Amino acid sequence: MKSAEKKRSVIVGLFVLIGIIILLAGIFIIGGQQNRFGGAIKVTAIFDNAAGLKKGGNVWFSGVKVGTIREVNFTPASQVEIVMVINDESKEYIRKDAAAVISSEGFIGNKMIVIEGGSSDIPFVEDGDQLRAKEGNDTEAMMATLQVNNENLVAITNDVKALSERVRRGEGTIGAFFTDSLMAENMKAMLANLNQAALNSRKVSENLAAFSEKLNSEGGLAGDLLTDTTIFASLKSSMAQLEDITQNASLMTDNLSEATGKLKEDDNALGLLLNDEETAAQVKETMKNLEESTEKLNQNMEALQHNFLFRGFFRKQAKREEEEKQDSIKAAADINK
Repeated sequence: MKSAEKKRSVIVGLFVLIGIIILLAGIFIIGGQQNRFGGAIKVTAIFDNAAGLKKGGNVWFSGVKVGTIREVNFTPASQVEIVMVINDESKEYIRKDAAAVISSEGFIGNKMIVIEGGSSDIPFVEDGDQLRAKEGNDTEAMMATLQVNNENLVAITNDVKALSERVRRGEGTIGAFFTDSLMAENMKAMLANLNQAALNSRKVSENLAAFSEKLNSEGGLAGDLLTDTTIFASLKSSMAQLEDITQNASLMTDNLSEATGKLKEDDNALGLLLNDEETAAQVKETMKNLEESTEKLNQNMEALQHNFLFRGFFRKQAKREEEEKQDSIKAAADINK
């Protein structure tokens, strides 16, 4: 009986001892996480909104947990002061100009503080320093933005639904395009015309390519014009001559214009004859007198031919003319033989 009680006492003692050991281990683990044991410094940061931070929250730096949140206090300016405990091993990597940002562990996890930045030429933080507060990604703001985006998406979906319904009923240009058979036929005809235009453009391109190939071939006129310097020099000389001819023609045209202008004036003989009626009448009278004088002269010459003093002279002259005529006819007949 005593041995059984003794055995029971030993077992109970073992369980109690194990419980005490577990309790002490838990205390040390939690105390270590809360920096209750060992060296640590306190730093603060002041935020306009704590965004759900609580005592015991984690403090991270470069992805490593470096401390915990010790206190969350209000300031006289209605702001929130966050007191953080940073362990001694980590304080040597955090600079005085580092920034404290409120973040969360996952999308909907607990709130925590993330320490960012810091210049290499700035001293390390010390006990009682205040870090610069920086606005982070607030989950509530993100959710509000997401809600607004969802509402906009619903509105866009409704608009698309209404538009598709109008298209189904055949309203508007697009609706008519999908429902009107005549428009569909017109579209087919237009596409056929575009296809034909594309074929024509292709043929034109092929013809241009063939023409350019002929231009580059040797022996052709176009190729000689593009490559033969002698022909180019001849063409250049011909163009110069044409330019001279053009200039001379222009000069001649100017001279003719000037002469025509002078014909309209009365200070020269031709202009006087063309423009003065009195002078023209005098010239006509003179021509008439000359015609009458010529007729009288012919009569006088005929009278002289019948005069016995000049009759022999005129007969000899007529005989000489007849002989010359006969000689001409004989020479022509000899040539024809």
